[in-house]
Amino acid sequence: MISLISYFYVKNTYSDFEIELNKFVNDYYSNQKALLKKQIDVVTDIIKYNATKSGSSEEELKSETIRLLNNISFETSRGNYIFVYEILDMNGGDKFAKLLVNANRLDLVGTVISTNYKDANGKKFREEFLKDIRTKGESFTQYAYKKYLSPQVNQKLSYFKLYPNWNWVIAVGVYIDDIEKDIAIKKEDLKRKVKTQTIQTVFLFILFLSIGIVLTILLSEKIDEFFKEYRLAVKAKSDALIELNETLEKRVSEEIDRNREQEQLLVQKSRLIALGEMISNIAHQWRQPLSELSSILMNIKFKHSMEKLDKESMDKKSKEAEIVINYMSHTIDDFRNFFLPRKDKEEVYLIDAVKSVMTIISSALEFNNIKVVVSIDGNLKLNTYINEYEQVLLNIISNAKDILIQNNIENPLIKIFAEKHENNIILYVEDNAGGIIVTPKSKIFEPYFTTKSDSDGTGIGLYMSKIIIDKNMKGKLKVHNTKNGAKFMISVPV
Repeated sequence: MISLISYFYVKNTYSDFEIELNKFVNDYYSNQKALLKKQIDVVTDIIKYNATKSGSSEEELKSETIRLLNNISFETSRGNYIFVYEILDMNGGDKFAKLLVNANRLDLVGTVISTNYKDANGKKFREEFLKDIRTKGESFTQYAYKKYLSPQVNQKLSYFKLYPNWNWVIAVGVYIDDIEKDIAIKKEDLKRKVKTQTIQTVFLFILFLSIGIVLTILLSEKIDEFFKEYRLAVKAKSDALIELNETLEKRVSEEIDRNREQEQLLVQKSRLIALGEMISNIAHQWRQPLSELSSILMNIKFKHSMEKLDKESMDKKSKEAEIVINYMSHTIDDFRNFFLPRKDKEEVYLIDAVKSVMTIISSALEFNNIKVVVSIDGNLKLNTYINEYEQVLLNIISNAKDILIQNNIENPLIKIFAEKHENNIILYVEDNAGGIIVTPKSKIFEPYFTTKSDSDGTGIGLYMSKIIIDKNMKGKLKVHNTKNGAKFMISVPV
């Protein structure tokens, strides 16, 4: 993964480098054009100022201006000299203009020149710029021309502008090779930066990879330790189940012999027998799969230690473990039909769901003299995972029962009522047990947090209820204190 990230990063970095370089080239040429125009504007201002002198004829003013222009240059070392044409025929031809100023071609100064002249590449550049002069009064033209103070011919970009008062065309240019030198310098600078940045990034990737390897080794050791503890815990639980089953069977047998004539105790004994059978069956059915699961985990650890844990082996062992776990899960499902989650939503009346829960818990409530007041509109309907919804309601009512008993409340009461708000059905469960003393109250929804003694509570019920309502049903499970006790709110979409 690190190698792929490094590859794509370097690839994208050099791609960005090309984009940035092209942008620099385009911007540089644009800046050069703007600079040439600015230089001509400066020259034009000088000509305009010189032409305003009084007491001299136009010919004298032109002569003085030519003398000044011969002494003006921009970056002489690069050949950015001024050259001036006096247009004789705006339509062009062999005698279209007279060259007045040109520091690079003193041999042509004062002579009449032609638009038919071709540069080294056969281009009639004078004809091209004259066409633009006629239509726009200015022109950017590129052509091949002898470089300043050198016999070498190079591409040149020049800006021509008409000074209409005297019918002069004033021009200044820059040689392309000088521009390319600046661009080459910039390109080398960008290359150095990209190379440095790439090396630094790849180094960081390698550093992160090294850290990842170290963390992986540490984590694998923790996982090995966890599996070892897990196997010991599973064995201890299995032994405890066997011992409990044998103890229960013995106790049930003794209880039946002593109290066969008492009907109430007989019912209790039958329940203990059923419980013993359930635990016995679970222990019996789990003993073999637990052994198989332990064997699978040991095989994975052995191959990992031998560095032979490839993907195929891992997938195979994972599937074997999954089969064993599914078998164990089905065993539990056989004994807990009420808590079997249904995959599809069902449309039910809310009052029916409440009655279903009350059927399960009403005996415990009546035994503890807890009064339950249910006030629900019989027309309220829900389309949801009703089995899970009933589990949440059962859990909240059970908790209310436990706290009422624990606090020894006189005239214990649980009120269950509902309302429809916008597109939600809100069910309230309120008790008079004094309220929740935990701060913040949301702490009761955290896993393994309980206000009951270790033997009475696991701290899982409200946490799972919160998960079912908030995540599975896209609703909200909240609680707040009233003047008498706690009030739970179960809000789910209709």
